[in-house]
Amino acid sequence: MSSLPTQPSEAGRPARQVLESLWLFAPNRDTQGGSAWWLDGPGPQGGGGCLIDCPAFTEANLALLQGRGAGRILLTSREGHGRVRRFQEALGWPVLVQEQEAYLLPGVQQLQPFGAELALAPGLRLLWTPGPTPGASVLLAEGGALGDGTVLFCGRLLSPVAEEQAAPLRHRRSFHWGRWLRSLEQLRRWLPPQRPLWLASGAGLGALRGEALIPQGWELLQGLDLEALAQQQPQ
Repeated sequence: MSSLPTQPSEAGRPARQVLESLWLFAPNRDTQGGSAWWLDGPGPQGGGGCLIDCPAFTEANLALLQGRGAGRILLTSREGHGRVRRFQEALGWPVLVQEQEAYLLPGVQQLQPFGAELALAPGLRLLWTPGPTPGASVLLAEGGALGDGTVLFCGRLLSPVAEEQAAPLRHRRSFHWGRWLRSLEQLRRWLPPQRPLWLASGAGLGALRGEALIPQGWELLQGLDLEALAQQQPQ
């Protein structure tokens, strides 16, 4: 199988630095306007930083990632795959994906499927949260480059709906609404008390009106009315 071109064809917009160790990429049309993130991490022995879902394959995005040293690509669901094969070939990084969706990436090298949970490094933990898609997952990042901060990268499990607000949004392409709500219930039990401080969604962020992170993430999750959400109809 021949390799894809490893150089982008467009310049693109630069990523936006949100925290000292966290960058948000511009919306990606390859993922329905979804959001991708870069999180600095420990050195090569710790696996380096994490690219969480794929931004557009542009010169600006590739230059930022090539300048970060060691890293890995984490896909929170099939909605965030984008041009992952091109990024993998250009960067040489491993690609982590929940095992239910590994079959969607037959041409990707260094593919590393995971199951129900996975500890990537101290302060980095993955949890399988099916519902939006069969292999949806979230990443909890605490300590390390974040200092006292804690961020839950929630993919499409939660989408911004207003300033400082997020909720599960059922679509006609959603995999299974009942499992989605059970995943949210499991997530609430799995999270440490009073964590996370922020939510980083993989969906479009327009409803946040210029903000990137959703504050008081733990309180927002605990306050979801899962019984009422069970009645929500697809959009």
